[in-house]
Amino acid sequence: MNEALEREPQLAATRLASAEVRVAVIGLGYVGLPLALTLGGARGVSVLGIDVDPAKQAALAEGRSYLRTVDGEAVARAVRERRLEASVELARVRECDAVIVCVPTPLSPQREPDLSFVEETARAIAPHLRRGQLVVLESTTYPGTTEEVLQPILEAGSGLAAGRDFHLAFSPERADPGSDVPTRTIPKVVGGATPRCLEAALALYGRAFDAVVPVSSTRVAELSKLLENVYRSVNIALVNELKVLCERMGLDVWEVIAAAATKPFGFMRFEPGPGLGGHCIPIDPFYLAWKARQYGLPTRFIELAGEINAAMPQHVVQRTMDALNERGLALKGARVLVLGIAYKRDVDDVRESPAVRIIELLQEKGALVVYHDPYVPRVPRMRQHRLDMVSVPLTDAALENCDVVVIATDHGCIDYARIVARAPLVVDTRNACHAVTVGRDRIVKS
Repeated sequence: MNEALEREPQLAATRLASAEVRVAVIGLGYVGLPLALTLGGARGVSVLGIDVDPAKQAALAEGRSYLRTVDGEAVARAVRERRLEASVELARVRECDAVIVCVPTPLSPQREPDLSFVEETARAIAPHLRRGQLVVLESTTYPGTTEEVLQPILEAGSGLAAGRDFHLAFSPERADPGSDVPTRTIPKVVGGATPRCLEAALALYGRAFDAVVPVSSTRVAELSKLLENVYRSVNIALVNELKVLCERMGLDVWEVIAAAATKPFGFMRFEPGPGLGGHCIPIDPFYLAWKARQYGLPTRFIELAGEINAAMPQHVVQRTMDALNERGLALKGARVLVLGIAYKRDVDDVRESPAVRIIELLQEKGALVVYHDPYVPRVPRMRQHRLDMVSVPLTDAALENCDVVVIATDHGCIDYARIVARAPLVVDTRNACHAVTVGRDRIVKS
């Protein structure tokens, strides 16, 4: 603990910009662990990663990565060089100069914001805060959360005032699991509760990120993240609706998109799929819609996009049922192999994966469902789903003995020509079989 920082909170920015500092990252998932490695890679910065899951602490203590999308050697090197340490004790935030919160912000069953993880974390760390510290929320949330929810809890539990005794800021995470883009190269948006809070947060992130983007308030920073994901949600909904139309018209939506994408201006390519997955796009638009209702403004465009995307798993099941029916088979009792259960290609993350809902719907209609995913050997426990399933080997016998293969996730390591050659019927939701030339009569796009 730095005594000068204790006496002079206004010196935080100077210290965070250049001195030896220790940063706590709370929540070591797909956002927190890459962030911890990025911060720990900055000169003079060491990271204390805190997570309530003791299995994560144990893995990091051994220098192992528990996420496929996080390089194991990078973890081992950071631990070996003492730039990263893991703990389950939230009280240890008192050892740190900055505290960054990266905990989940899911939706409730009523599709309203669930800030319980943020609130519980705030209550747990508040008694251990000290003067001069910087606290940053990175969890995606609605505008106003940092100052309306987080700040009162921290102040009540610590007896300190944000902007006077400690610094408070919001900086939205921009993780892209499975991408080769280094985290440090993704511009970091930062908003502070006060100008001095912003200065402190910019000083810290400026040590680890190539570009830091200051905005005028935490609310602007919070809304910027929602806008990013609402933008994607709305455009994906557009092409998903176009996909359904193209099926009715006998056109290939992928060919249509490819043709439109040749325009060098005024068009950005989005691709349809079986629905939306991951920790952001299926959830964030509903955070904004919920907040907008407090201002008496129904966000019909945003909510309609959410409805269209949420309906895609049902569309896939209907297409599968119709394809089987054309071959004289019923979906009830049919043997269905779902290929890929992760929410996107080449990751092991199943959060909000449309494949999970597809499996549930298939089972509800009496299908005998198995799945194969090279990155998800067993379906993990999820908040709203309970699939007690393990991945089956992708053998020739498994392909030949099923009635239909549903490609829900287009992992790059799969030989799709083999899938088409061996399976009697393939429902392709990702255009994974676009390059397959033999057996195309067995492929149904959805």
